[in-house]
Amino acid sequence: MSSRNDVCEEFCVTSGRTRELKENIPRQTVEMASLFKVLGDETRAKILYLLTLEKELCVCDIAEILDSSLSNISHHLRLLRAHRLVKYRKAGKNVFYSLDDIHVVNMIKEGFEHASHIINEE
Repeated sequence: MSSRNDVCEEFCVTSGRTRELKENIPRQTVEMASLFKVLGDETRAKILYLLTLEKELCVCDIAEILDSSLSNISHHLRLLRAHRLVKYRKAGKNVFYSLDDIHVVNMIKEGFEHASHIINEE
């Protein structure tokens, strides 16, 4: 088995720097990884995309647009809400969903822009 020193040469990060980098990995990486798992579902991606187009939508509208059941969309919205990607507002019997804040709006727009970039390169 070769050691790190046998493999690494002058272009690798020095051992002192690797220790510093390791110590500075933020604890938010767990939450970020969890966030990307949530974003990794096509239905949830579609819901988030719809909410970038419309300020807010009710569950019924989302279900109709995506040809899905109310319970399925509600399930996805609960998960998105738990990760603070969407928020809701009640108006009588109706519940309207919107993106939680500008960070989410920007993240979703950037994600779709990057996906378009990938598709255009193929």
